[in-house]
Amino acid sequence: MKRIAVIGAGSWGIALALQAARAGAAVQLWARNPATRLPNGAMPRLADHPLPETVTVTDSLLMDADMVLSVVPMKYFASVLKDVRTSAPVVLCCKGVEPESLRFPLDILRDGRPDLNGAILSGPNFAHEVADGLPAAAVIAAAQPGLARTLADLLGTSRFRLYDSTDIAGVQLGGAAKNVIAIAAGAAIGAGLGENARAALVTRGLAEISRLAGALGGQAATMAGLAGVGDLLLTCTGGSSRNYRVGLALGQGSTLQQISMTLGGVAEGVATAGALAALARRKGVSVPVIDAVTDLVESRADLETVMNGLLMRPAGSETGL
Repeated sequence: MKRIAVIGAGSWGIALALQAARAGAAVQLWARNPATRLPNGAMPRLADHPLPETVTVTDSLLMDADMVLSVVPMKYFASVLKDVRTSAPVVLCCKGVEPESLRFPLDILRDGRPDLNGAILSGPNFAHEVADGLPAAAVIAAAQPGLARTLADLLGTSRFRLYDSTDIAGVQLGGAAKNVIAIAAGAAIGAGLGENARAALVTRGLAEISRLAGALGGQAATMAGLAGVGDLLLTCTGGSSRNYRVGLALGQGSTLQQISMTLGGVAEGVATAGALAALARRKGVSVPVIDAVTDLVESRADLETVMNGLLMRPAGSETGL
């Protein structure tokens, strides 16, 4: 029987543990406090999804598995990583850029645990739908030829279709940047600017992501795929998207402090915006939508100012800057 370990018992970690069980694996699910398991066998973050008997909840990071899914948020990833005891490939399921170092998840894994092979999982997936077993698709990317396909075959099923890629730069950037563009999309709707404005922001945001991906060594085809336009479309339109809801509330006049209290935390795109803007400056890439979101969430400008700044930009060739 194949063995899959999952680090992190948040909504996405639980959803992936359920998916791993559906794929026929014995699953080890790491939680900081396994005792929080509810009487019905579920974990608090997805209380209406009891875990099957093939899922064991534990606080041990000793993982005897064929693959490990790390579903720890970016800000905790490095600290948890050092305590993981495994020789299995680690699939990183977090999305973002470390603000201080501008490192992507696989960079953090390489620097902290060079003994482990790594891959990245990304795509247009809401945790509750994957937990429900609704049809979905995603991509696993790894630099080593053949590794991503092997990992995809371990986790994938007919209702959770996993494609493979070697474009780790493009897949990681797409997963991080879509959260920033989703804030812009939500702000446009929240401010009453209309669906046309949202569509324009999403489209021009995709152009920015594609330019930056190229500068980082990513492939244009990736931006047209699940980790690019697929994830961007879901995050910029789905009501379950935390980043979209943050933008929506900003557009309606709420402050980030008020939003944090309402949502129980601020979405990943808030921290990622500045990191991507800095990375773009380092690479000499123009990213006006990402810059505008950065100015907004870092309180350097109000919504009207950043929107006017985007609208007043010279219009030129669509394939230009």
